Amino acid sequence: MTIVRTLMLLVLVTVTGCFPARRGDPADPGDRITVMTYNIQYGGGGTNLAGITGAIRAIGPDIVALQEVDVRWSSRSEFADQAAVIAEALGMHVRFAPIYDIPDSAMARPARQFGVAILSRHPIIRFSNHPQTRHSTQEPSAPPRPQPGLLEAIIDVRGQPVRVFNTHLDYRPDPEVRRRQVAEMLDIIGIWNGPMIVFGDLNAAPDAPEIAPLFARFRDAWPRGADPGFTMPSTAPSRRIDYVLVSDDIRVARAVVPVTTASDHRPVLLDLIIPRR
Repeated sequence: MTIVRTLMLLVLVTVTGCFPARRGDPADPGDRITVMTYNIQYGGGGTNLAGITGAIRAIGPDIVALQEVDVRWSSRSEFADQAAVIAEALGMHVRFAPIYDIPDSAMARPARQFGVAILSRHPIIRFSNHPQTRHSTQEPSAPPRPQPGLLEAIIDVRGQPVRVFNTHLDYRPDPEVRRRQVAEMLDIIGIWNGPMIVFGDLNAAPDAPEIAPLFARFRDAWPRGADPGFTMPSTAPSRRIDYVLVSDDIRVARAVVPVTTASDHRPVLLDLIIPRR
């Protein structure tokens, strides 16, 4: 799919009941930022990284969380460093957290990597890649074990540190691994007195019991009673598995699902009001 076609499909459907707030409004003291979570399916199946980049550029978010990112992974994505390519094209800071990090000495290339990434127009002042219990797609018969891929970053939003997480939970029907992953996330998150944002493809419906502890700790940024927020599959969405969760001090000014088929998921886009301290 060409960039032009992707941008023609990029229609923002604004959720009823969400209204923008201007920076400096006394009723909403804080800084407004636009954030996005997007499972890019290693560049739209490896063939449409330009379309993915164009879809993000058309919106111009301040912070983007990406899942299913290839970094020199294989010929399916032309051995591209997808995180770096997108970040350079958009002029954004980037940090990549590999889930898989496989040496490729036979091809005399740097390690093959697959994971999640965070892009930001604001400085990323701290970054960590935490382990979570995972099944390995590289070793299908192996039992679940701790592997990296839970990205944590501190982003300096106009002098306010904002703590962000990006995760991609297990996709298998058995919810047990997802339940363990959520418990591990909450242990890592611990106590933080500032604003926090959790991005992720959680591979679970909003009412799934295994992700309920996340919703007890954070607020689902998608408004209740509005559009269902379906993101998957992108051609005819019927499932909501992609989320942005926020701490209670963050106000949601707008929530939309942009219409694009550059990946097999649609992104989730939000305008957030970050409190000033």
